[in-house]
Amino acid sequence: MNNTFDKFVQKISSPIRFGFFLATKLPAAFFVGLKLKEVNEDYCTITVKHSWFSKNPFKSVYFAAEAMAAEMSIGLLAFGHLYNKPVKVSMLVIKMEAAYFKKGTGKLFFTCKDGNAVAQAISKAIETGEGQSIVCESVGTNEEGVVVASFNFTWSFKSKN
Repeated sequence: MNNTFDKFVQKISSPIRFGFFLATKLPAAFFVGLKLKEVNEDYCTITVKHSWFSKNPFKSVYFAAEAMAAEMSIGLLAFGHLYNKPVKVSMLVIKMEAAYFKKGTGKLFFTCKDGNAVAQAISKAIETGEGQSIVCESVGTNEEGVVVASFNFTWSFKSKN
């Protein structure tokens, strides 16, 4: 068990703190209405609802709002694994691929289950001092559990020291 990850979860799990984080660091995600449903060392789920801020002309969630939720489900895992590390590590999305299967309406849930792989890539970047790339998947489902979209993000991690 990772005590620093647990401290990160305690800090970020408050809806007020998560909202403040989004408002100050990712204002577009704040206005779209991303919410943290669940996060632990292994996986993270972010929700986004069809609303005035997230809609498209086709009465569904805009693809960019879905991409924000998908990216956040991976990014929070990385933030958690980097929380209170003595070494600074830069993280950057270097590629994104998406597939859309069904119109995203109502509330959508984007889940990434690659927490262990993220932690390993970060550890290797710190150990070797070399940049590490990893592809992580975030799958979006609707309230009925039907897959509406799948995203693959390639993240790069590099030790700054």
